[in-house]
Amino acid sequence: MTTTSPSVVTGKTTTAGKLALHLRDKYDCSPMMVAADVRRPAAIDQLEKLGREIDVPVVSDRDASAPMVCTQAKVEAAQQNCNPLILDTAGRLHIDEEMMDELQRIRDSVEPDYTFLVVDAMTGQDAVVSAKEFDKQLGYDAAILTKLDGDARGGAALSIKAVTGKPVKFAGVGEQLDKFEEFHPDRMADRILGMGDVVTLVEKAEEAVEEEDAKELEEKLKNATFDLEDFRKQIKTMRKMGPLQEILGYLPGMGSQLQDLDIDESQIDRIEGIINSMTPRERTRPAIINASRRQRIAQGSGAEPKEVNRLLKQFKQMRKMMKKVSKGNMDALSDMMPEGMEGSMEDMMGQ
Repeated sequence: MTTTSPSVVTGKTTTAGKLALHLRDKYDCSPMMVAADVRRPAAIDQLEKLGREIDVPVVSDRDASAPMVCTQAKVEAAQQNCNPLILDTAGRLHIDEEMMDELQRIRDSVEPDYTFLVVDAMTGQDAVVSAKEFDKQLGYDAAILTKLDGDARGGAALSIKAVTGKPVKFAGVGEQLDKFEEFHPDRMADRILGMGDVVTLVEKAEEAVEEEDAKELEEKLKNATFDLEDFRKQIKTMRKMGPLQEILGYLPGMGSQLQDLDIDESQIDRIEGIINSMTPRERTRPAIINASRRQRIAQGSGAEPKEVNRLLKQFKQMRKMMKKVSKGNMDALSDMMPEGMEGSMEDMMGQ
């Protein structure tokens, strides 16, 4: 499969790298990228750098025309058994005849299977007008939206679909190369309406958590043996899923409430720092942490002793709650019921 990525805005070259990484990791293929934006030496340098970062081969030739580079790359991809071949072609917001002629010659010489139009979700009406013109002159199969890490920007996807009739296939949702995902219009609609996106959240959790680790955690929670070492592992797992504000935004009803809220993730850094300053024995047996140990932990993490005390106290309370729930007895359930309903628990459970 050969893909091209003409673009009406910036972000195209980075998107080529994100697409290569996504396809390789998700579909177990061997992509190759082509630096076909030959009029911009910086774009060639950037794609070569991205190729080294993600370990994907890049074909470039600063002395050849874009169609020649692409034709040469198609031969090399076949020889090296690389597939798909991703062509990072020229692109600008304002379309000109010279650029369109170059893209048409590339299309005719390489005959790509798919042509993606890369569009900045923040550009607004200009991008929609350009997308319509691109489709008229060149034709493309689907769009890739960049900078779609804010739910309010979903309007760009709706506009492009309405004007050109072409779907949005992928979306860039952050600056990092792994912040790239397949676009699901129903999920975006739910997020815009404040209904969350639980499906995407579950998918992210599945990517971040090994099945064996999940079973082990479930067992520890059930037996109330969850310790600070386990807590530290969960912090690392959560970080793999993305920023806390982004994760919470996937929960129903949370998106609109978090829109103007600045969540301070440095607090999580401090908690992780305190736990990292403990010895393995202290993390598995926090009860042994006395005053002198607290002082040492505080100094090692750059925190105040009162912060260490607060963490230990909160963790103790959490363990207590786990133990209570894990018993599964009527007393524990009754404690959670509103006043006046405790006596009816046995009747409700058919006891």
